[in-house]
Amino acid sequence: MKQVYLYKKLENKNVQCKTCAHNCVISSGKRGVCGVRENRNGTLYALNYGKIIARCVDPVEKKPFFHFFPGSKAYSIATVGCNFRCDNCQNWDISQSPKNPERKEITGEDLTPGKIVEAAINNNCSSIAYTYTEPTIFLEFALDTMKIARKKGLKNIFVSNGFMSPESAKSVIPYLDANRIDVKSFSNDFYIKNCGGRLQPVLDTCKLMKKSGVWVEIITLVIPTLSDSEEMFRKIAGFIHDELGPETPWHVTQFSGAISWKLQDLPDTPVESLEKAYKIGKGHGLKYVYTGNIPGMPFEDTFCPKCKTLVIDRTGYIISRYDKQGLCPKCGEDLNLIQGQ
Repeated sequence: MKQVYLYKKLENKNVQCKTCAHNCVISSGKRGVCGVRENRNGTLYALNYGKIIARCVDPVEKKPFFHFFPGSKAYSIATVGCNFRCDNCQNWDISQSPKNPERKEITGEDLTPGKIVEAAINNNCSSIAYTYTEPTIFLEFALDTMKIARKKGLKNIFVSNGFMSPESAKSVIPYLDANRIDVKSFSNDFYIKNCGGRLQPVLDTCKLMKKSGVWVEIITLVIPTLSDSEEMFRKIAGFIHDELGPETPWHVTQFSGAISWKLQDLPDTPVESLEKAYKIGKGHGLKYVYTGNIPGMPFEDTFCPKCKTLVIDRTGYIISRYDKQGLCPKCGEDLNLIQGQ
């Protein structure tokens, strides 16, 4: 447990959390939307600090990052809790557990930021990924870890829903190297109904991260009947191209009802929907559009945006690279790869 870094004291021992875009006003004895920030007698505490519910060595492509340190390993960590309640969530058992009245105890393995960094180094990882649940809700632990990791030569990467406050985003940007952000839909109504959030703060985070020099990759889970319209694809592709830049990768991935929290009645995303999104993204001038969760589709490979030469071949999480120091071996085009020295 640790006192929250970003909050404001109000009258009558109330507080306002400034960590995410909910800006929760929390009375004494209560918790915010995330389920892990509790007002105790006028002081706001992060109950999940140092309580690591999941940690694993992952290929960075699993996040997915396709243009950030390709082929490297990321030491991935998470605590319980989330500031969203997405019906399609695949990690709902840990993201939503603190919100269950019968399971309000914050569980996890007791670890320090220093121990996380040490484990990452011992496992020959190039980065630490703050992932599985929304890293904003364990901002204090993430930020303390990021500062140590930066000193030790490790990279820091977020896998985020983007629903951060500007204050929160600005606090991590000096130590953050890459951020894979969900743009789940381009409909505010979708965010309200499916996620318990809003669209605009997500778009604002995307733009702030990109403007600040953080490498950004965008992902959209294509959910049949909910987030699979051509109009939505066009709006997201246009936003990425115009606001983030055509070099920003866009991942469109297949939904599976069987592993979702509340959408088991929906079918898996048809391959045709992903192909449609791919074509729309490319048609809007995006250099890199990828499809995900369907093995064998060629759209997970990286092709030179100029001459179409295959430069990175991906089979699952195994990659074969043919580029020369981030350049196309045939025409010399910059492939927009962030990689080590």
